[in-house]
Amino acid sequence: MSSPNTDKVFTGSIPKLYDTYLVPLIFEPYAADLVNRLRARPLSRVLEIAAGTGVVTRALASALPDSATIVATDLNQAMLDQASAVGTKRAVEWRQADAMQLPFQDATFDVVVCQFGVMFFPEKPKAFSEALRVLRRGGVFIFNVWDRIEENEFADTVTTALESVFPKDPPRFMARTPHGYHDRGHVARDLTKGGFISSPRIDTVAARSRAKSAREPAIAYCQGTPLRNEIETRDATRLGEATDVAAEAIAERFGRGPVDGKIQAHIVTIEAGR
Repeated sequence: MSSPNTDKVFTGSIPKLYDTYLVPLIFEPYAADLVNRLRARPLSRVLEIAAGTGVVTRALASALPDSATIVATDLNQAMLDQASAVGTKRAVEWRQADAMQLPFQDATFDVVVCQFGVMFFPEKPKAFSEALRVLRRGGVFIFNVWDRIEENEFADTVTTALESVFPKDPPRFMARTPHGYHDRGHVARDLTKGGFISSPRIDTVAARSRAKSAREPAIAYCQGTPLRNEIETRDATRLGEATDVAAEAIAERFGRGPVDGKIQAHIVTIEAGR
């Protein structure tokens, strides 16, 4: 019972739990990495797609000069609502938008940024062509994607643990979608299909994921991502049990105090030529 149609659904309590647990667990290090890669560039208009609850947006707003306009978009209005509620240090334009059909004119932005969003795009070359379309000549498209699930220890542990809860139909959201677009050659080919003519720079960056207890990453993955949709589709009464099983698996592997696991991602940078 795979659920690709629900992989993009971030509603209900998911946005709040996502921002509270998952953002500090795995997203903050890579948000800082993306912004650091942009610091030396002269930027006047910045577009973020699949902004989620705004971890990269907040980093951009803090790091870029006030003269740089930031537009942050996401398909899910509930995620943008959470991002707006947390707020930024300066004004940001929040806008609901589909990365497959961006509501902006051609050659409007100096950079298009996307943190861990392209894995969710149903037609990646189409989304890449939209990013290219709205970029000015010489602008840059920068995004990151998770490496294979085995290189991301908490996600791998949770996914394996849930096989014992639903042995006939284990939830595979984490492996299928967040960690399902890790092949560097595939990414490069999709960029070419999207119209980019230069070669991408792809850096593989490992980091550490830390939490005060094993329960925090269990809640993050089981309740703060669309993995929750898969669990509840199978049996909504077992969400708590699934979270408990995931927490125990993490504790067994990483200890019963503070936990520390490897995370790894690819960072892709490509310039827009005409």
